[in-house]
Amino acid sequence: MRAVEAHTVAVVVVPPVMAFDVTIPHMVFGAGPGYELRVCAAEPGVPLETVGGLDVVAPHGLDAAAGAGTVLVVGGGGRADVDARVLRAVRGAASAGARVAAICTGVFVLGEAGLLDGRRATTHWGLTAALAERFPAATVLPDVLYEADGPVLTSAGAAAGIELCLHIVRTDRGAAAAAEIARLTVAAPPRPGDQVQVVDDPVPAEPDASLAATRAWALERLAEPLSLADLARHARVSTRTLSRRFRAETGLSPLRWLLHRRVDRACELLETTRLPMDRLARLTGLGSADSLRAHVVRRTGVPPSEYRNRVSPSVR
Repeated sequence: MRAVEAHTVAVVVVPPVMAFDVTIPHMVFGAGPGYELRVCAAEPGVPLETVGGLDVVAPHGLDAAAGAGTVLVVGGGGRADVDARVLRAVRGAASAGARVAAICTGVFVLGEAGLLDGRRATTHWGLTAALAERFPAATVLPDVLYEADGPVLTSAGAAAGIELCLHIVRTDRGAAAAAEIARLTVAAPPRPGDQVQVVDDPVPAEPDASLAATRAWALERLAEPLSLADLARHARVSTRTLSRRFRAETGLSPLRWLLHRRVDRACELLETTRLPMDRLARLTGLGSADSLRAHVVRRTGVPPSEYRNRVSPSVR
């Protein structure tokens, strides 16, 4: 197995902050190899203002963000009076080429630093209107889990921060590494960022009433040309009922969920095999090498061959 070069993630804590938001990067980036985590603040070594009463102390000052590959901002409470030292540190990291990310209200810090202008961003659904009003030069997406616009990444609150961190791992280390960390932390497998934040309909309480068995059945048949009618037939419901319940349980339409799973599988095969592109496309139900390429580029930002060489150059 090839050695994994450590990627430094500097977590910039801005009071007031929820302790949970600080623990998210520890949970994800600390669960596997390849990351060095630095928790820093403008006032290191002293308890910071928190939401919920738990003490949070950052061991490092803001100079720890210099040279980091990723700077992840947490906290701030949406306030406009962000410490000027924090804004300088975040701007400096972005200017130096670092990936800059924020969990929940951390996005307001990015906005105050001028990093949202002309970019797409999101935050907790209850704060998206305030975000759009404060930063009109940004395009605010009110109903996604997370958004990656080039080197600037933002997420909704709480569990969506886990999704964002898993997305970063998937981008850096591949789908298999992200799935393994999700298993280690007993988190849900990495989901696409365009899944909705809030599902209005409750998930059925009775296991037999859910569509979990149909989703498992579909995962075993990704190479087959599954239609909406095929999925409905397996679930023994109408296509209309299937679509409604599928969206209630996953936040996605059945065919969009199926497409995401096919692209996930394609990425895993790119990481673990040297199968030719047309063969890999058939195995994942994506049809052709051209279709595979389009979907992988949309997911990862690079063509399949480049993704394969970047993530798993030693695979033969």
